[in-house]
Amino acid sequence: MKNLLIGTAVLAMTAGAALAQDVVRLGTEGAYPPYNFLDDNGEVAGFERVLGDELCKRAELTCEWVTNDWDSIIPNLVSGNYDAIIAGMSITPEREEVVAFTQNYTPPSPSSYVGASDDIDPTTAVIAAQTGTIQAAHVSTMEGATLVEFPSPDETVAAVMGGEADLTLADKDFLIPAVEESGGALVFVGDDIPLGGGIGMAFRQSDPELRDKFDAAVQSMKDDGTLNEMILEHLGADSPTF
Repeated sequence: MKNLLIGTAVLAMTAGAALAQDVVRLGTEGAYPPYNFLDDNGEVAGFERVLGDELCKRAELTCEWVTNDWDSIIPNLVSGNYDAIIAGMSITPEREEVVAFTQNYTPPSPSSYVGASDDIDPTTAVIAAQTGTIQAAHVSTMEGATLVEFPSPDETVAAVMGGEADLTLADKDFLIPAVEESGGALVFVGDDIPLGGGIGMAFRQSDPELRDKFDAAVQSMKDDGTLNEMILEHLGADSPTF
């Protein structure tokens, strides 16, 4: 699913450091429903909360959740503020230069344009996208389109509603509720766009043992079918599965 954030950070952690701790800290954004969001009590909720708790159980690890702004989520992992990222982060070659991913826990899902009218031409439009995402990277390569970046995905939708942008490009899973709740003010525009290699958990490259524990837990959920069940329950019946 989303996002092409790399960031600049110094690798200063030793291998296996997270496993020496009593608690493994899971970093997420808390602002990207249905993957992750904060509920009425301020607690992390959504697909990735349920998934992360199950992965920790299978890996026999005690975990706690930490929220972090998207634009610094990789640098703060590398600098040791938490031990893993589970935040709707698409696996990309650029990110793999900085962090180590598990296998994907969702297949690649489509990105979509949303605007106020379905006759808007993306190739000449002003397009809002969240900073550091695969969608922003895609728009930046489109000759004729103008990219406008925002810190959060909600702000990209608001930019279209407020006339600051013609379209927003984001994960379709995220945009479906926005379109449904807009009362007809927003519509999908054009064809879906396949981007990224699916979503995975990210770890410091110096923590291969911790990464391997979670990777094995993801595989076990694929093998027994519980991951597909969780995807369909939390991301929708039309979501791609394994």
